[in-house]
Amino acid sequence: MSNTTVPEGNKLVFELKDGHKVIIELRPDLAPLAVERLKLLASEGFYDGVKFHRVIEGFMAQGGDPTGTGTGGSNYPDLKAEFTDKAKFERGTLGMARTMAPHTANSQFFIMFENVPSLNGQYTIAGKVIEGMEHVDKIKRGSGSSGMVQDPDHIVKAYVEA
Repeated sequence: MSNTTVPEGNKLVFELKDGHKVIIELRPDLAPLAVERLKLLASEGFYDGVKFHRVIEGFMAQGGDPTGTGTGGSNYPDLKAEFTDKAKFERGTLGMARTMAPHTANSQFFIMFENVPSLNGQYTIAGKVIEGMEHVDKIKRGSGSSGMVQDPDHIVKAYVEA
C-alpha cells in the first residue's frame, strides 16, 4: 500500500479472478500519452476479458492484446515513446509494451515481477502497482523463452477509480 495520495482519476484498477484487485497509480507526469490511452481503453471496456498472454517468471506479466497472441492492439494509432530517467523498471512498474521500434506502444502493457535495470530508458513507464501485487505474483506463468501462456489468466474488468 502506498503512503502517498494518488491524484483523482489516476488509479487504474484491474479486477482479476476471484474478485482480486490490482490497483495501479498512473503517472501522467512521466507518460501523459500512455496514461491517457490506458484510461481511454479502460473506460471503453477494451481490457475487460483480455488475457495475460505472456508471463515470464522473474521478469513480467504482459497483457492488453485483444487477440491474446502478442500481435494485437487497439484501433487507435501507436503512441510516441515517452522514455524517462525519472523512474525505474522495478517490481510493480507498469510499462508499455512495443515492438523493436520505439514509437509502437499501443494497448499492450506489462507489470514487472522484479527489478530489471536494462529496461530503464528503453520503454515507457506509465504507472506502478500500489495495491494487490500479491495477486500479480499469482498470474499463471508461460513456458519457454517466449513466456506464452496456455489457458492464460485474464482481466475480468478494468476501470479508472476516482
